[in-house]
Amino acid sequence: MEKINLDWESLGFSYRKTDKRYVANFKEGKWDEGILTEDHNIVLNECAGVLQYAQTCFEGMKAYTTKDGKIVIFRPELNAQRLEDSAKRIHIAPFPKDRFVDAVVQTVKANAAFVPPYGYGGSLYIRPYLFGTNPTIGVKPAEEFQFRIFTTPVGPYFKDGVKPLTLCVSDYDRAAPHGTGNAKLGLNYAMSLHALVTAKVNGFDENMFLDSATRTKVEETGGANFIFVTKENKLVTPKSESILPSITLRSLMVIAKEYLGLEVEERVVYFEEVKDFAECGLCGTAAVISPVGKIIDHGNEICFSSGMAEMGPITKKLYDTLTGIQLGHIKAPEGWIKMIE
Repeated sequence: MEKINLDWESLGFSYRKTDKRYVANFKEGKWDEGILTEDHNIVLNECAGVLQYAQTCFEGMKAYTTKDGKIVIFRPELNAQRLEDSAKRIHIAPFPKDRFVDAVVQTVKANAAFVPPYGYGGSLYIRPYLFGTNPTIGVKPAEEFQFRIFTTPVGPYFKDGVKPLTLCVSDYDRAAPHGTGNAKLGLNYAMSLHALVTAKVNGFDENMFLDSATRTKVEETGGANFIFVTKENKLVTPKSESILPSITLRSLMVIAKEYLGLEVEERVVYFEEVKDFAECGLCGTAAVISPVGKIIDHGNEICFSSGMAEMGPITKKLYDTLTGIQLGHIKAPEGWIKMIE
């Protein structure tokens, strides 16, 4: 497949329209066959459920060009399951999981010319999403839905190299104890926006959200999970029913144990413990791992021994191993890589 004429070295992490997107509609209790279309616009009733009551959920994935020139996607079955779980949480008809993977493959194939070539550090970002479409003026779930997938080529998240982040402990809550924090819903991200803007205005890169019930336990940021490394090189990840189950985190836990031989512990992490960890990072699809060098708790600094210059040594090994698997340098566990034929 011949690539389009783009300055691949200058790609940022922003939206660029590609050739095709996938669209399917749910009406009268069933999903239609779905199509690929060139039309990138959405026409909705002014009273659509998504506009009135934020009835929408989404996923984030990437397609990569491997060192041997193949296009691959990473663990799409897990995205299919998470989208189904999110949809059920807000009473959206789930898009069938087997069709989800096929729709992703179709969309990536149709936009293969936009997958950045190997060696540029870029990828094709894939955004599947679901939303309520029929008019809903009373507070109730919609009955008709649309499932869509668009793609956009993006450059490496760390365009100027990896720079450890400075976080602040947020005064805001990301999710309630029995709320929707463990689902990938637009409303969760909307709730985090003011906290994120506030953090940046005050000179921080991101927030650390604590649990809203006791404000003693580490949860996550507005869009990523935490990982910590102890001084004994144990990988520790926070556990909570209001944390989004990250596919990147689940993969890193396997890599830590099976590739790096590290002990892995998923448990409640109390904020008072954070000062004793050697390394800290944020993990997610976009950056894989963003290292954290410092956390500010209302003027009190927590500085990690890994410093503000680069990733800590264990975090770097985790990052290199996962990206190596995604790009074909390292043999992947069975079922992790979906080849686009």
